[in-house]
Amino acid sequence: MDDELLMVRVAELSYDENRTQDEIGAILGISRWKVGRLLVQARERGIVRIEIVHPRARRLGLERSLVERFALKDAIVVPAPDEQDAVLDRVARAAADLLTTLRPVPRVLAVSWGRTLTAIADALPDGWARGVTVVQANGGVSLNRRSGGAASVAATIAHRGAGQAVLLPSPAILERVETKQAIESDRTVAGILDQAAHASTFLFTAGPCDPASAHVENGYLTVDDIAELARRGAVGDVLGRYIDADGNIVDPELDARTVGVALEQLRSAPRSIFVTAGALKHDIARTVVSNGLCSVVVTDESTAQALLEDM
Repeated sequence: MDDELLMVRVAELSYDENRTQDEIGAILGISRWKVGRLLVQARERGIVRIEIVHPRARRLGLERSLVERFALKDAIVVPAPDEQDAVLDRVARAAADLLTTLRPVPRVLAVSWGRTLTAIADALPDGWARGVTVVQANGGVSLNRRSGGAASVAATIAHRGAGQAVLLPSPAILERVETKQAIESDRTVAGILDQAAHASTFLFTAGPCDPASAHVENGYLTVDDIAELARRGAVGDVLGRYIDADGNIVDPELDARTVGVALEQLRSAPRSIFVTAGALKHDIARTVVSNGLCSVVVTDESTAQALLEDM
């Protein structure tokens, strides 16, 4: 029997008949060590292919691929639910679970706001941390007086972490550059922004550039404003700053009226956790991970696949 036929026979006895290497050696009159070498060679030559079909294994593979492709510190991928409406809740729970396991526990956590951050705050258990300081990373006082919002997100995360919330008393976007400059020059506001900029951990999401934007919902921008930003190449906003696919600010004048830490702080932070869910955010998610704006990503399976396929 030539080596290749012997290799096939060894593989059949091992994988089809569940024989041990000692048993195979006795049947074929060869040593168990040669049996082991032939099994290795069978895999190397493609005679034997081993596939792990459990869905968790597939997600682990996606997580490893995301870390390697985008030079991340970590990635968490959750399975896609049967109902698309459940994607956000599942990703938010995963992000909340991650926060509870962070070591060292963040002493200062800078957070953005929006639907995703609200879902994470609601999913956090009481006692997830002890004495954490939660700081708003960007303005979020609603212009249309909607309940909840940025203050509620920071307060909930802080309360459940037995800590304190440091709120940024400013809208996300001001009408005049001079007003924004005056607000940021205020000693209290400047101190809050500095505290956020030097946080040990950032927790943030990003919004797509579409009429359902939280900036439209909260009265900062109009649908026409969003259409113009999209025309100029915007794929979405990060900390309220609208960027194109390469991570560049698309409207410097609008950006000059935006209150919050600079995007460079996300790149330089010790830990920057980006949470994103759903197909509508694929473009802005791709921009965030490919431009080094996060060191950790928490997302759903379909988004992870899209990020890897499109690069």
